Parts: sequence; structure tokens; C-alpha cells
Amino acid sequence: MTHTADQVYRSVSASAMPMGERRASGRAARDRVPLRRLADWDPKARGHDALGTVLAQNESRVPDLVPIRMSRMSASPWTYYRGAAAVMAADLGAAPHTGIEVQLCGDAHVLNFGLWATPERQLSFDLRDFDETVRGPFEWDVKRYLASLVVLARDTGLGDRVGSAAVRAALRAYRDRIAFYSTADELTIWYDVITADELLELFGPEEQEERSARLAKRARRRTSAGAARKLTHLVDGRLRIVEDSPVRVHIAAAAEAAGEALQAYHDSLPYERRLLLDRFTLVDVVRQVVGVGSVGMQVYLVLLQGRNGQEPLFLQIKQAGPSVYERFLGPSPYPGHGERVIRGKRLIQAASDIFLGWTSVRGSDFYVRQFRDMKVIPSGELIAPYLVPFAERCAHVLARSHARTGDAMAIAGYIGKGRRFDEAMAEFAVAYADQTARDLHELVAGTD
Repeated sequence: MTHTADQVYRSVSASAMPMGERRASGRAARDRVPLRRLADWDPKARGHDALGTVLAQNESRVPDLVPIRMSRMSASPWTYYRGAAAVMAADLGAAPHTGIEVQLCGDAHVLNFGLWATPERQLSFDLRDFDETVRGPFEWDVKRYLASLVVLARDTGLGDRVGSAAVRAALRAYRDRIAFYSTADELTIWYDVITADELLELFGPEEQEERSARLAKRARRRTSAGAARKLTHLVDGRLRIVEDSPVRVHIAAAAEAAGEALQAYHDSLPYERRLLLDRFTLVDVVRQVVGVGSVGMQVYLVLLQGRNGQEPLFLQIKQAGPSVYERFLGPSPYPGHGERVIRGKRLIQAASDIFLGWTSVRGSDFYVRQFRDMKVIPSGELIAPYLVPFAERCAHVLARSHARTGDAMAIAGYIGKGRRFDEAMAEFAVAYADQTARDLHELVAGTD
């Protein structure tokens, strides 16, 4: 399923086929994967060793950070699931798929949805992590998302009753939105967005005003100015990033690599963004440790200052390797993986950061984005009491991303009335959550 850039463009563009033929193409995908087969999970047919898959990724990581990655993944089934996208990619890749392609998020677990600032400085609710993005079968995103609901429900003490309710609600919301998008105008799909106000509807009327005020306050803090207040101090009259080993450390080689990456990234920006970036001067760089699955990749936090000497700008430069799905779907059509990540992000998100870009230096690919940029990421503990309605909002976003980058009519044709699709997907979600617990046990036993 290797794609050229032209093929990617054509597949994202609206199909010229009549609506009936598009729906029929979706129904025809049931010959490849009957709806009941979506439930299939056989640990004996995995075709790979989960522990070996996790450990193999360490070979391309910064060696002194590998123990941190292993420690974070070993903490719970949830943290294991977050860090084990490669394991699930291998599991999904070993089975037949529908061939109904979308731009996969690639790691669409429930806490990879959050609030982001649009260029107009409004908050929208959207997908947030695209390290694994690539074109592939729509059901892979849905399966990773649904299984995450069960894993998180168990991890937060809610149990399978709530987890299953969240899965059912998510499936219903996904189907309803796909049905809507299947007949909607293309611009209606493209401009659809979930706002912060819609997310606040999760809470009762008596809570909404308080939650709204807290959300606005948190978003204001999660800007470059807010980060500067928390993460910087003056050293000999110059602003410097505060170290917090091993999360943030000054390393001479990191400063050199980040400086080279920043210059090369500058040249990839549109002219007006280059003009804006030129008004900032590089002040400091630290190596940064982020996330769970990303631990060990080269990540740099870069501090710049505006020409008035007061305005800070934090950029994050993050290494991008091959998507874990490329082994099964073929290589990305883009010359670098930083470009793959950013182009996928721009396709999927309703609105994206103005400083998004990519580069390649010293034999490694990187992408660049603003650090924080009003980003508000929910925690498992925060959303646990609202997991079912939150799951619906996430499913809305996932359906919109699939409609933007694929053919909602074909997806709707494959799903049909939904009963068999829902039953099979829900069964798979529980089975894979069970497998995640077993995989974690193997990881802990194998790395003690």
C-alpha cells in the first residue's frame, strides 16, 4: 500500500464517483473483512513478540533515556498502552484490513484528544499527537481508540461496566457523525470544529461557569509567557531555562543540534512566518524528556526572545522516526518523517499552530511546533467521572478527521446499520485491553 505524494493528494480529494458507487465500494470491503471479523483477536496469531517489539524501539533511542521509558511504560496497563503503539501496529498489521483509507492519527487513544489554540487564539477540541500518522485503514484508528477507553476505565477504577458504556457511546457517536458527513458538503466537513464551549457541556449547568473560568485561566498560563514565568530564571542578567534533570538538561551537543535544526526549519516556513520568526532571537536550549512512547527520541526545548527583549517564544523541536505502521502499509511518500508528521497534522486538525514546520539535520528528521500554545490536555482522573460523554466528543473528532481525509460515504457503506459493527468492535476493545494487561506483565517480568 505504498503511496506517492500524488496518490495521497488524489485520495484526500473528493471522489468523482457517484454517491451510490462510493457507498457500494464500502459495502464491497466486507468481502475483505466481514463485519464479524472485526472482533477477532487471537494472541497465538500475532506474528511478533510484544516484548521484543518494545525493546527493539530502544535501539534507536538516546541510551541514557531508555530506563526512563521502560519505567514509565511499566507503571500501569494505561502507561504501557500509551507507549506501545508499535505493538498494536504489529497486531493490526498482521490481520486483513478493509482498505478504506484515511489519514490515520496512528495513536488515537482517549488522552490524545485535547484543547488547542487556533491561529485566532480560540480553543478547539482536537486530536493532538501525530508521530505515527500515515495513510491507512480507518478501522485501525477506531480500534486503538476504543481499546483505550477500556484500558483507561480499568486504570481509573471505573471497571468494565463504565468502559463498555464509553465504548458503546463512542461507537454510536462515530457512526452518527460518519452518517452526517457522508452526505455533507465538503466545506461543511472541513470547517467543522468542536469548541471549548461544547466540551464544557460535559459538566452540569452549575459547574459550567466555574469550569469555564478555570479552563480560561489554565489556557492563559499555558502560553510562552506562562512557560517563561515557570521555566526560566535570570543568570548573569540573561534569561535561561531552569534545569529539572532528567526532564530538562543543558547539553552542549543539544544546543548545537537544535541551533542547526532551527535554521533549517526557518527555511521551510512560508514567507510571512519566516518574517515573524526573524523577529525572535535564540536565547537558550535544553534537551527535554516528554511523554511515554516518545521518551528517548531527541527532543529540544528552545527559548527565543522578541526584539523588544520582553516577549518569550518557546518552540519544541522533536525527532520523528518512521511511523510504526509503515512496516505494514509501505513507506511514507514524504522525503522526511518530520514532514510526514506535520502534513498529517495539518490534514487532520481543524486548525493548526502557525509555527508548524519540519527539517532534517545530522541524519535525523525533526518537526517543530510551539510549546504548549494554550494546550490543555485532560488527565485520566479528570475525565473519569465524565468518561462516557467525553468518549462521544472524541469520537466526533475522530469521525471528522476520517471524513476530512477519506471517504465518509465508503465508511458508512461498510458500517451499514451499525449493529454488527458495534458488537464486533466492542468485543475487540475488551479482548485487546485484556491483552494489554498480559503484555504489561511480560514487560515487567522481562525487564526486572
